[in-house]
Amino acid sequence: MPPISPFRADYAPADDAVARRLLADANRGADADARIDALAGRLIAAIRGRAGGLGGVEDFLHAYALSTKEGLALMVLAEALLRIPDGATADRLIEDKLKGGDWDHQDRKNGTFLVSASAWALATTARVIAPGETPEGIVDTLVKRLGLPAVRTATRQAMKLLGSHFVLGQTIQDALARAGEARQFLYSFDMLGEGARTAADAERYLQSYAKAIDAIGNAAGNEPLPRRPGISVKLSALHPRYEALSRERVMRELPPRLLELARQAKGHDLNFTVDAEEADRLELSLDVIEATLRDSSLRGWDGFGLAIQAYQKRAPAVIDWIAALAETLDRRLMVRLVKGAYWDTEVKRAQERGLADYPVFTRKAMTDLSYGECARKLLALRPRIYPQFATHNALTIASVLEDAGGGAGELSGFEFQRLHGMGDALYAALLAEKPQLSCRVYAPVGGYADLLAYLVRRLLENGANSSFVSVAADPDVPVVEILKRPQAWIGDPSRARHSHIPLPRDLFAPERTNSSGVEFGNAQALAALREDVVRAPARVDATPLVNGGNVAGKRRDVLSPIDSKPIGSVEECDEAAVGLIMAAATAGFPAWTATRVETRATVLDRTADLIEANRGRLIALLQSEAGKTIDDCLSEVREAADFCRYYAAQALRELTPRALPGPTGESNQLRTRGRGVFVCISPWNFPLAIFTGQVAAALVAGNSVVAKPAEQTPLIAFETVKLMHQAGIPTSALHLAPGDGKVGASLTAHSAVAGVAFTGSTEVARLINRALAAKDGPIVPLIAETGGINAMVVDATALPEQVTDDVVMSAFRSAGQRCSALRLLCVQEDVADRMLAMIEGAAAELELGDPRDVATHVGPVIDAEAKTKLENWIEAQDKNGALRFRGKEGPQQGTFVVPAIVELKRAGDLAEEVFGPVLHVVRWRAGALKTVLGDIAGNGYGLTLGVHSRIEATIAEVAASLSNGNVYVNRNMIGAVVGSQPFGGNGLSGTGPKAGGPNYLARFALEQVVTVNTAASGGNATLLAEGE
Repeated sequence: MPPISPFRADYAPADDAVARRLLADANRGADADARIDALAGRLIAAIRGRAGGLGGVEDFLHAYALSTKEGLALMVLAEALLRIPDGATADRLIEDKLKGGDWDHQDRKNGTFLVSASAWALATTARVIAPGETPEGIVDTLVKRLGLPAVRTATRQAMKLLGSHFVLGQTIQDALARAGEARQFLYSFDMLGEGARTAADAERYLQSYAKAIDAIGNAAGNEPLPRRPGISVKLSALHPRYEALSRERVMRELPPRLLELARQAKGHDLNFTVDAEEADRLELSLDVIEATLRDSSLRGWDGFGLAIQAYQKRAPAVIDWIAALAETLDRRLMVRLVKGAYWDTEVKRAQERGLADYPVFTRKAMTDLSYGECARKLLALRPRIYPQFATHNALTIASVLEDAGGGAGELSGFEFQRLHGMGDALYAALLAEKPQLSCRVYAPVGGYADLLAYLVRRLLENGANSSFVSVAADPDVPVVEILKRPQAWIGDPSRARHSHIPLPRDLFAPERTNSSGVEFGNAQALAALREDVVRAPARVDATPLVNGGNVAGKRRDVLSPIDSKPIGSVEECDEAAVGLIMAAATAGFPAWTATRVETRATVLDRTADLIEANRGRLIALLQSEAGKTIDDCLSEVREAADFCRYYAAQALRELTPRALPGPTGESNQLRTRGRGVFVCISPWNFPLAIFTGQVAAALVAGNSVVAKPAEQTPLIAFETVKLMHQAGIPTSALHLAPGDGKVGASLTAHSAVAGVAFTGSTEVARLINRALAAKDGPIVPLIAETGGINAMVVDATALPEQVTDDVVMSAFRSAGQRCSALRLLCVQEDVADRMLAMIEGAAAELELGDPRDVATHVGPVIDAEAKTKLENWIEAQDKNGALRFRGKEGPQQGTFVVPAIVELKRAGDLAEEVFGPVLHVVRWRAGALKTVLGDIAGNGYGLTLGVHSRIEATIAEVAASLSNGNVYVNRNMIGAVVGSQPFGGNGLSGTGPKAGGPNYLARFALEQVVTVNTAASGGNATLLAEGE
């Protein structure tokens, strides 16, 4: 079979360019529009005239909108309650979510069974008959009347009732039995569950799909395709590392698994659909699909299909590519066209990753336009492509039918699809009018405890105020408004983008530009980045920099932690060089502090631009000198640029002269100036970002700077200082002093030092503090950020898959060598076994190896000394019987440490920070949270803290009980973003103020107030001029 080029369309094209094409193709003519209006109008009238309302889940969504407190509380309850094993935690969740809701009002508004029954159960739970009680007293009153077990039982029943309307059956046999009762519809079954985190998960999902295929096939009857039932599969469920950076492994392991299921589906002649997932997985998914379809064993079967999301700007290109593949393979394929269910995730991800634009449309009307174009493309590709139009929108249905030809002879070769529990009234009306149409129900199958991902997507899709579900049954919304075309909503290409959703680059505008990132799921962008890295010089030779010139020192080789081979050299300062550097910095201070703040800020902005322009060179150094993986390197380059732009913007806001209020006849002005020579001592774990951040803050505040990098990473510092000089920072204002700890001690002890910024160990921070305190002369400020025994508290309401993702990332990313890394995981014992098994299974999938390989998840630790210390610690825990997990082995060369998990008896048993890929876990009993928090507080540190819980009261209690500088809730606890999550701790973890925050620059500056008696020279002319 001839090859076909891989799918590599523009990942995130500009909205206006896409809109111009879509708008040009959207208009059908007056006659066609009239026919569409007539049919859609009849369908809406039928829905509004239906005695039972919309039907099923739609009534529920209409009654408990996602925008209401009740809707959000229901989502949390339905997601969490049924998987909580202990009664005490379930009771706390119920109390937390029901206290503030007005549940009873819904049952007065809507008489349909689901809403009435759910409102009755929830109102019974929340109020128990007595009218007029305030929501705040609801739960307390109920508990007194019925007792907690009764409350718990009533709420669980309400949640099961809700779940039964989202899920066709808890097993495939149950689902088939229910589907058999609805003979008017075809069915496609979706086995619920999160993506695989472990190899065991992937195998379990594979077997679940296989059993379901056999069960569906055995009950399928004798109808030919496409009028046979089907199954949907998620690629993320079949592989634990289904991600772009693991592409080689995925392509080796995933297509055989998909092929196994496809062959099985072929054996039963079923519809077999690969579900669409996140945008960054699209290219990889199409590669997997192509590799599977090329297997000759699937020839002669027309049941293979895939889903395409119209909200992705690449959707039309995907259709073109699939059509070319079908033609090349001489196959007929099925294509399910959906609007898309991950919209909020895609928007956030693009913002976080600093992309040039969004891969999805930000306006619903653009998605609707795209759906229309995709539908027309698919209809034109019949019979090579069998389109399956998934929609609950009457206007969309009418438009598709018009584009299909409208006549009875044109209503074949495609089908409509709806979700189980949704679209009941709409499709009842449609089939009453056009009974020859094929319609299929997309039916979730699984336990209520697996409902989360599906439930959230459905609520987000259909609970929004702008959705068809929201307005179709509302008589207050005119039909003409519902029938307004998407092109009318857009009007002009310039309005294609949502006015309140800025481009990722403009996320922090107008104050500053967001740093530029790379989407690793965009193969072309990743390839370009890798090419930039490969082109970077292989060797760097660093020296001290004094007034921009090299100063000779003691030379040594710099060895890479990857393989212990030289990657450059450094000449380190001696005592004489320290004196020379301090003298030069002292001499350079007056001119620099006299420079206007605006000028200093402009230079920092230029520095950020140069850092981004030299991204490939800096990444190459971060990999070879610090042992960082590609994603860590990119994040660090972005953070360094963000520090520069943020401090530039903050300086313009906070450090420029400001007039202060006072009495008439007087002016008061607050001015700032630099303190003098600042010594900035940075760590090896963020040799670019923290180095740059400290130096940039000190410089923009008007200080001259002597930068002392960690002895393990002088090459990155050398290159960064040269970029800063190139940007316009005077060589007399910024100097570099590479060397070991003795050089740092000499610098901080020097009489000319006016301030010290330090990031490193608590022990060294204490030494610096004592040295500064012992000096004669002015009191010198120390800004220190040190380490921490960072804990995460997890209760039984937390979602295991989310906890696993966040724990593995927080503990093992960067080989655990982040100040913010998770050191101590405290898990409620009722769920500990399951969660720890999943965490260990996910950690077992991490690849330990050369960080220059994009598939590597964990690189080396910084040097042999660090490796030895960590291995000794792990060995001691093993001897104590506390070691419960080690990950995959890594290379023999270099300084690699295999990830480890150690279980302790209590949180207080971890008395020191273990700076590497070692996670410590403890279990705690329900009701003993205060004891755990006391143990955590007892270690004296206060840097980062994680909380995973669905109970707001628990989250508030944990955050209030501890003084950690950064508290992360239901997410990972690393990767603080400049300006969004200012970073720094308390207690043994640092002095503050927080780096990347609004209070940081003030500590680097001196303040001066100039008060002038403006009336001293002959009266107050300003006051006299005021008149009457």
